[in-house]
Amino acid sequence: MRFAVIGDVHSNIFALQSVLEDIKMKKVDFVVSTGDLVGYLPFPNEVIEAVQENRILVVQGNHDKLIANSNSIKDEIIESMKDEEIQRNASEIFTNWVITDENRNFLSNLPGQLRINCNEITILIVHGSPRDIGEYLYEDKHNLTELSKELSEDVVICGHTHIPYHYRINNKHFINAGSVGKPKHGSPQAAYVIVTVEGKNVMSETAYVNYDTDSMIKTIKKNRMISDKLIPMLEQGF
Repeated sequence: MRFAVIGDVHSNIFALQSVLEDIKMKKVDFVVSTGDLVGYLPFPNEVIEAVQENRILVVQGNHDKLIANSNSIKDEIIESMKDEEIQRNASEIFTNWVITDENRNFLSNLPGQLRINCNEITILIVHGSPRDIGEYLYEDKHNLTELSKELSEDVVICGHTHIPYHYRINNKHFINAGSVGKPKHGSPQAAYVIVTVEGKNVMSETAYVNYDTDSMIKTIKKNRMISDKLIPMLEQGF
């Protein structure tokens, strides 16, 4: 079994489109997402629709959950707010303003976890950690060692930190898919992971993909509801 894992797209349609094109060349069986389709950047509807069109399996991220449980925002409320107010909280206001009812419903119906069985290997896919959607699973030996003692699954695949890794401890595999739309690995390239399971062997490869960052930056500059503070983060991958 060979599959691609994407995560933390955060409404970056330019990065997602480039990653999906790259995945097509990798001959995978399917694609899964560790969630956070929305938040921060300006294309929540476009990202959700691309995910649906490509039949990607998705778990709910913390930003997805926030928007799923929020109400739409009317134009008159936006007009009464200052830019600083609107730009707080990872584009929550903008996303709630533009997202369609159908796409909000899609986010609300996403599962918190997915399990995949391949022969004798069980894979658990989450956003943050198996314990909590908002927990950050960094490449921390002590934390992962403790978590490995609680797991019945052989592999945990997560996102949320935006930093990819593959760590094996106590015969458990911890794989972080990194981030497609808002990378923090020190490069502006989008990151995702290819996972291969052969018998009892679990292997992963992190792929880094160039995308049209210039178009994203131009879009941010033209949109008063998206913070310009995101621009250096996208340029530098921090």
